[in-house]
Amino acid sequence: MDLKLSLEDKIEKDEVIELYRANGWSSADQPDKLMPALKNSDSLITARISGQLVGIGNAISDGSLVVYYPHMLVHPDHHGKGIGRLMMELMQKKYSSFHQQMLTADGKAIGFYKTLGFERAGKTEPMWIYAGNDH
Repeated sequence: MDLKLSLEDKIEKDEVIELYRANGWSSADQPDKLMPALKNSDSLITARISGQLVGIGNAISDGSLVVYYPHMLVHPDHHGKGIGRLMMELMQKKYSSFHQQMLTADGKAIGFYKTLGFERAGKTEPMWIYAGNDH
């Protein structure tokens, strides 16, 4: 597998939308909002195999204390190959000095994130106002 991870990769709208659609994420239906959201992130990580985008993730941060990982996707054809783990480990390394690394996980992703050291945040309850339909 010719896997290349990058923290500063250029992304094209078509390849991003294809990846989000493959994962059933409603963000794919709003490319004019999704693309600036990704490009304006504190960090954007991509995974490519032979040049094809197979994974993407981003981080939003205050720059010193807290980082939040809102998106982490790997194409379903490549699940279980360690790509998501490598992407998250690279992000966690970048933000290792931060007081708090946060994310929201659901479904099968919960167990995955637990293996990376994430745990339920005290007695918190996840809350949101959400305009999507994919959960």
